[in-house]
This record gives sequence, structure tokens and C-alpha cells, in this order.
Amino acid sequence: MSQVSFNVVSRSGTSAVSTVNTVALDRLTIAGWAGRDQAAIEHHIAELAALGVKRPSTTPCFYRLGAELVTQAEQIDVVGVKSSGEAECVLVRGVDGDGLLVTVGSDHTDREVEAYGVTVSKQICPKPVARDAWYFDDVADHWDQLELRSYAIANGERRVYQQGSVASLLAAADLLERAPVAAGAAMFCGTLAVEGGIVGMRDGDALELELHDPVLNRTLRHAYRVRALPIVK
Repeated sequence: MSQVSFNVVSRSGTSAVSTVNTVALDRLTIAGWAGRDQAAIEHHIAELAALGVKRPSTTPCFYRLGAELVTQAEQIDVVGVKSSGEAECVLVRGVDGDGLLVTVGSDHTDREVEAYGVTVSKQICPKPVARDAWYFDDVADHWDQLELRSYAIANGERRVYQQGSVASLLAAADLLERAPVAAGAAMFCGTLAVEGGIVGMRDGDALELELHDPVLNRTLRHAYRVRALPIVK
């Protein structure tokens, strides 16, 4: 089980209201190959195939992982330098009737292990999420206008790693119909193609995540750094 706390900003008329919601998570699901455009799915499959990852048996698919992987820390420990993150919308439901939340997170994954087994590669890496969130109901009617971005920082240089509309991914309502998010659960909703190809993160490298709402003019952000632990042979 993992406990996370969100500063939830909701819209009340023309004003913003902020509350703190603490959620005890006991279930985590990662939606994979969750694109709406088959060509985009094939592009991402090709990205991973270049790293030795086998094609999925079906799309989308849903990976069940340990909820304790979810973290709001600004640094995560990984083994080696073959892991990397991906910006995703994350749906979270509390246990006290607080409603469905949406935040931004990273499905950090070990790319070397991924060639052996996707589920295993995801289970061995923490899953960073932001400390701020919105109520899903506040964005449900304009979900397709939300924009995901990530920036990779390595050797002091910052570059765009991912960017695009979530309209290229399966809508949240579609994912929820296929894999409902129960109380105390979180679901990562799929990711965008990487610009310039997937690159492993070395010690000290960082990833910045953004989920932007152009309709309500607000942005969720999170950044985390990687501490790469040595592999002892």
C-alpha cells in the first residue's frame, strides 16, 4: 500500500478552490499501448522493438503492479542506466467519496529488462506522480484538449522529450469502461511517442512532466531526478 497526498484545485464558478486529499492506494494499473491512432501505436511499438521488446499480444493491455511503486519524491533510485520515464495522465480514486482525480506522472521503466518482460520491467521501477491534481469532472468535457509534455535533462541540457494532445490516446472514459478505477486505485493512462528515440537515464539525469489544460489555463507539473545505483556482477 502507498499513501499519497494531493493538493486538488477545483473550479467553482470563476474561482479556484484548493483542498488536500490523502489517498491510500492498494491497486495500481498501467494502461499500455493505449493509443487511439493505430499508426501512432505502431510507432511506439517500433520504438520499443528497437530495444528488443516484443510486440504486445493485444492493444490496449493493462498491467497490474504493486501500489507501493507510486511516489511523489523528487528523486528515485534505479539500477543501472537503462531506465527512462514517460509522461502520462494518471487517474486516482480515493476511498472516502472524494471523487476521481487526475494528475500527471511517469511510467518509469527499465528498458533492458523490458526486452525480457514488460510487466517485470515496470514493476522494478518507482512511478513518480505530481503533488497537485484536478477533479476529473472538471476536465471530462474537454479531455481531448489536454496536452502532455515532458523534458529530458542530461549533462545540463534540457530538451523536449514528448509533447502532444491526449487526443492521440484512448479517452479516459474509454479506459475507465475497460478497466474501472476502484476506490484506493490508480491508473496510468498511456503515453506519447518520444522525440528522438528512447534514451536511458544516467545518474543525475532528470525528467520534467507537464499536463496542461488550455481551456481552464492551468498546468500540473512534476520533476524528478534519477540516482543510478551500480550493477554488481
